[in-house]
Amino acid sequence: MGDFKLLPQPQEFNITGISSFSPSTEITHWAINQEKLPILTRGILPLKKEDNNGQAHLNYQIEANMDIPSEGYTLSIEKESIHIKAKDKAGLFYAFATLEQLYEDAKDQEVNLPLCQIIDYPKLSYRAVHLDVKHHLETTDYYYGLMNKLASYKVNGIILEIEDKLKFKRQPTIASDDALSIEEWRKISDYAKERHIEISPLVQGLGHASFILKHPEYHNLRDNPSSDWAFNPLDPKTYEVQFDLYLDAIEAFPHGKYLHVGGDEVHTSGRGSKEPALKLQLIWLDKVSKFAEEHNRTPIFWDDMPLLQADVYAPMFKPEMTEEEVEKVWEENEHKLLAFLDDFPKNCIYMRWNYETPQAPGNIKAMQWFTDHGMEVMGATAGQTRWVLMPQNDSNMENIRSFAVSSIESGSKGLLLTLWDDDSPHFELYMRGILAFAEYSWTGDKRSNEEIKMAFRQREYGFPLAAIENAFISDLEGPVAFWKNALLKGNKRNYLKSMEQPMEDGLMDFPNINDKGAWSVANADRLEKAAQYMELTDSISKKITLARSNALRNDYNLQVYEQVNKLAQYSPKILLTLAEYDNAVSRDEIMASAAKLKELKSDFNSLRKELENVYRKTRILNKPANYILDQDHHVHLANQSLNFDWQFYAEMLFFKQLDKGLEKEMYLENTDPLKK
Repeated sequence: MGDFKLLPQPQEFNITGISSFSPSTEITHWAINQEKLPILTRGILPLKKEDNNGQAHLNYQIEANMDIPSEGYTLSIEKESIHIKAKDKAGLFYAFATLEQLYEDAKDQEVNLPLCQIIDYPKLSYRAVHLDVKHHLETTDYYYGLMNKLASYKVNGIILEIEDKLKFKRQPTIASDDALSIEEWRKISDYAKERHIEISPLVQGLGHASFILKHPEYHNLRDNPSSDWAFNPLDPKTYEVQFDLYLDAIEAFPHGKYLHVGGDEVHTSGRGSKEPALKLQLIWLDKVSKFAEEHNRTPIFWDDMPLLQADVYAPMFKPEMTEEEVEKVWEENEHKLLAFLDDFPKNCIYMRWNYETPQAPGNIKAMQWFTDHGMEVMGATAGQTRWVLMPQNDSNMENIRSFAVSSIESGSKGLLLTLWDDDSPHFELYMRGILAFAEYSWTGDKRSNEEIKMAFRQREYGFPLAAIENAFISDLEGPVAFWKNALLKGNKRNYLKSMEQPMEDGLMDFPNINDKGAWSVANADRLEKAAQYMELTDSISKKITLARSNALRNDYNLQVYEQVNKLAQYSPKILLTLAEYDNAVSRDEIMASAAKLKELKSDFNSLRKELENVYRKTRILNKPANYILDQDHHVHLANQSLNFDWQFYAEMLFFKQLDKGLEKEMYLENTDPLKK
C-alpha cells in the first residue's frame, strides 16, 4: 500500500485501501464554481484541465460555510476520483499541498495513491518563521525557492529582520551596498503572498540599533555617545529616522499585517535624564505603536525589558520554580509594572520570547499578566539561537513543541519561530527545526520528535532515507559542539577578535619540546573526546555518502551537512596529530609527525575552499569592501570580518602558532650538538 508520511500531519488522516491513481496517471481536474487552480509549490502533479466535469478525476471547490476553521479543507481520494472542499483560498492551497505530498510519496515508492479521507485545519492561525538577514544575504533565487518550501509545509507568515539589507530611499546611508532594493524585496513579498505567506518587516528600534548608529551622521542620536547600541528615546530626530525606515520597509513588504519594532535588550537613560528606564521604553513604544497603527500595521514588541526592569523576568527561565514561588516574586514586584500600566500601548502585540523554558510557570505567568490587563500576547520560540555551525539540541524540537502546545492551549493567535543569524549557520541547516515547527504549530502534539524526524527525512530526501538507520543530523551535534572550542582555552571562539589581550591567548597551549608527553597528559580528556568524535564523524561521513547516493531530492542540503561534518572532523584530527608529535622521541619520529602537522595546514586550505564553494551556491559570503562593522556588543561571530574568515579564526590562529612552534622545534633540533 505504501508508507505515506505527510508533514504537517493532518488532523484526521484515514487510509482505507488503494486507489486506481498511479504516479503515471494523468489527472483531469474540474473547478466547481470556476475556482482558479491554486499554485502548486512542488509542481509534480500530472494535472490536465477537463471541460466536462462528469469525466474529471479531480474536482475542487471553496465552500465558505463549511464547519471547519479558516484555512481548513477536506480531501477525499476514492477509487477513481478525488474531491477537495476548502473553507477559503488558503485552505484550497493547503489541500493541494497535501495532495502533492501524497503524490510524491506514491511516486517515490512506485505505488498508487491511497484511498483516504482527510479533514485538516490549523491549530494556530499565525505560523510565522523569522528570517534574520543582518549579517548576510542569500541569493535571490534561494529566497524564491524558500517561499515555495515554507508554503508547502503550511507556514503562512514571515517576520523579516531587515536591518541594513534594504536599500532605504529616505535614509540611504544606512543601507549596505549589497542590500536589495524596495522593488526586489516587494517582488519576493508578492511571490510569497501568492503562496499565502505574508511577510512583515522587523526594523530594530530602541536598541539593536548599531546598523544605524555606527554611521557618523547618526552619532548624535545615541543614548550613550560612546555606544552604537541604542537610540535616545527623548530626541525627536530618533523618530524621524525610525519612521523613515518603517515607511520604506512597509513599501518593500506591502502585504504584511504587522510591523515588528524590536525593543529588546536595551536600557536607556535619555542622555542622562532622570526618567526611569521603563518610562523611557514606554515613551518610545507608544510613539512607534501609534505610527504603526496610522499605517494600518499592528505593532509587535519584544516584551523582555519591561519584565526585566520590574524584576519579574528571572522566573521565566527557572522551570524549577513552583507556581507558589513565582507568585511570590510577582506579589513583591508587580507594582513596578502597575505604576506604568496606563503607558503600555493596547494596540501592540507583546511577544514573549523564550527559547529554552516555555513551560516554566514564570513564563506562563508573564504571558497571562499581559492578557489579564487587556493586552495581546504571542510567543516566540527558536530553531536557532547562538549555536555555531549548525543548530543543536535536536534543532530545539522539544522546546518548539512545548511552546506550540501551550500557545494552542491558551488560545493564542500564533507563534513565531526565530532563526537568529548571530553566528550564521547555513540556512539549509535550519530546515529540520522549521519543519518541526510547521508540524507542531499546525497539527499540535500528535507525533513524537522521532516520528517527525522520520517524516522530515521522507519529505526532504525521499522515502529511501526515512528509516532511522539513515539519521545522522543529531549525531553530528556532538562533534560540532566539540569543534567550537577544541583548539581553544575555554569557550572563546566568539571572543578571539574582541579580547583585549592578544588573540593567541585564547589558543590552547602548544606541546613543550622540553617536556615530551606532558601536553598529552594535560589534555587527556580532550584527546579522548577527539578520538571518539573522529570515529563518529567517520561513521557520519559514510551515512551522508550513502544518503547522497539514495536521496531522491535535496542533494544540496546533504552537501552542506557533508561540509559541516568535514569541518567538525578537522579539529579532532589536529589534536590527535599533536599528541603524536608530543610523544615523538627520535628525530625521525619528530620529523614525521611535524610533516603531518604541516600537511594538515595544506589540507585545511583545501577544506575551507571546498566548504566555501558549497556554501556560496546559495549564500553571499562576503560583505561589501566599504561595509562598517559595528561595535559587536553581543559578540556575533558573523560580524567579525568582511570575508568568511570569521568562520575559521580558531583554525587560522592555530596554524599561525603551529608554524612558530615547528620553527622553534626545528631550530633546537638543528643546534643541539647531542642530536647531530
